[in-house]
Amino acid sequence: MEVKIELTEKMKGVMESIEKMTVMELADLVKALEEKFGVTAAAPVAMAVAGAGAAPAAAGAAEEKSTFNVVLTSAGASKIQVIKELRSLTSLGLKEAKDLVDGAPKTIKENATKDEADKMKKMLEAQGAKIELK
Repeated sequence: MEVKIELTEKMKGVMESIEKMTVMELADLVKALEEKFGVTAAAPVAMAVAGAGAAPAAAGAAEEKSTFNVVLTSAGASKIQVIKELRSLTSLGLKEAKDLVDGAPKTIKENATKDEADKMKKMLEAQGAKIELK
C-alpha cells in the first residue's frame, strides 16, 4: 500500500535543492541535520544502500562500467585515521565505521560514479587504507 504525500511549494523547493547536491554534499547535510536535531540516520541509510546495489548489477553487465563498488580491503597501520576519514565520507556513526574497518574486506559504497569512487579511494588511501574499485 503506497501513501501519496502532497508536497507544498516549500517542500518542492527543498527537494529540488537536494536533487542538485553531490553525494558528498548530501553526506555533510545529513551530519549537520543529525547534530542539529540530535538524531541519527545511520541505520536507514545503511539499509537503503544495501538494497540499492542489488538490482542494477545485472543491467550493468552488458554496458561499459559507469558505476563502481568501493571496497575497503585493509585499514593499514593508521586504523583510527581511516575510521575518521570513512566517517567524513559517509554518514556512518563511530561504531558502524569501526565495525566496517575491523571487518575488512567490506564494501563501503555501492554504485558510486567513477569520480566519486576515485575521490573516496584517494582520500582513504591517503590515510593508509587499501581500496579496490569493483
